[in-house]
Amino acid sequence: GSVCVCDSSQSGLCVCGSGRFRVSRPVCVIVCVDQSVHLSVCVCVVMSEKLVCVADYESMAKRVLPKAVFDYYCSGADQQETLADNTAAFSRWHLLPRVLRDVSSVDLSVRVLGQRISMPVCVGATAMQRMAHPDGETATARATRAAGTGMMLSSWATSTIEEVRSSAGNGLLWMQLYIYKDRDLTLSLVRRAEEAGYKAIFVTVDTPYLGKRRDDVRNRFKLPPHLKMTNFGSAELAFSSAEGYGEDSGLAVYVAQAIDPTLCWEHIAWLKKNTHLPVVVKGVLRAEDASEALNHGVDGILVSNHGARQLDGVPATLDVLSEVVSAVAGRCEVYLDGGVRRGTDVLKALALGATAVFLGRPVLWGLACQGEQGVSDVLELMRDELHLAMALAGCCSLVEVNRSLVRRPEFTSRI
Repeated sequence: GSVCVCDSSQSGLCVCGSGRFRVSRPVCVIVCVDQSVHLSVCVCVVMSEKLVCVADYESMAKRVLPKAVFDYYCSGADQQETLADNTAAFSRWHLLPRVLRDVSSVDLSVRVLGQRISMPVCVGATAMQRMAHPDGETATARATRAAGTGMMLSSWATSTIEEVRSSAGNGLLWMQLYIYKDRDLTLSLVRRAEEAGYKAIFVTVDTPYLGKRRDDVRNRFKLPPHLKMTNFGSAELAFSSAEGYGEDSGLAVYVAQAIDPTLCWEHIAWLKKNTHLPVVVKGVLRAEDASEALNHGVDGILVSNHGARQLDGVPATLDVLSEVVSAVAGRCEVYLDGGVRRGTDVLKALALGATAVFLGRPVLWGLACQGEQGVSDVLELMRDELHLAMALAGCCSLVEVNRSLVRRPEFTSRI
């Protein structure tokens, strides 16, 4: 990318010199022409290169985001072993395509919790999206609706539940929820989601405390002063006043103060009794916990290690997916997040039993690069890659995607 200065910004296009370039979010600045005249202009980062894969969006996002923001979005816990393994796990599985199949028409559509979406790729809950782009979650909601898929809104969003609904129109939305020490606050978020037409509650169960994210500690991470978690009224709960100290980031201090570490299965039953919406548990890695979740009436299970941001050293989500699917035995839908970067990754997860996958960081990278258009581009990129992968694997619909499509090679010693 390079920097250009022009006098307008229209539909994400910047006009300067002899060419038209796609640009990232414009930033309005004041340029002093002389002591009496000040000119308002638009400074844009020009996307002069073609972004052809998710990794390209990551590289560009690293260039346009402040270091502390990029680190917050992209780092994992401790030594980040699980962070690397989440993506590496997909390379440990090989695809076994069928040939001589009619794949002239490939259908990617699927039902998630009874709602039909255009593809099994959904937008996961990622916090504080206005750090990536001024439109934040509202831009993501518009792009998700246009893609015909679903979006999970983080409780820690920098746009309100209602603002995101307004931007999404009739698009499919789900609400991610933490169980707060203040149960009335917790239920108020649920009620607002219900009233705004969200279709499910995804309750995070792997965060009684915040994992140690070393980059956040080094950066003394906190929200920029002009932003807050807008779904909360008080400054404390809006994370607009938490400061890091010692070996804790501001967010770690916030979680310790606000989130209930006594969370147990009885609280899932309590939540089920207090909402008419389907309840999905987010953060399951063990077959035993999947069975326990079903015993407490959950409607879905999201196999997740929180993007490798909580306990380092846990398995990659793909490596435990089939165990959870086997334990569930078709009694509820199972989803996966963590490390999904390519259409072939999606196909492998589906073959191992996932109903759909959720994207986290790739959406943020698209948002950082080009706002709503960037998110749309990332989602369409994943759609195109999955469509091609299915066709080349000999599958014309998701019904044909099953365990026979993948194999994990066994490595044996050779003397």
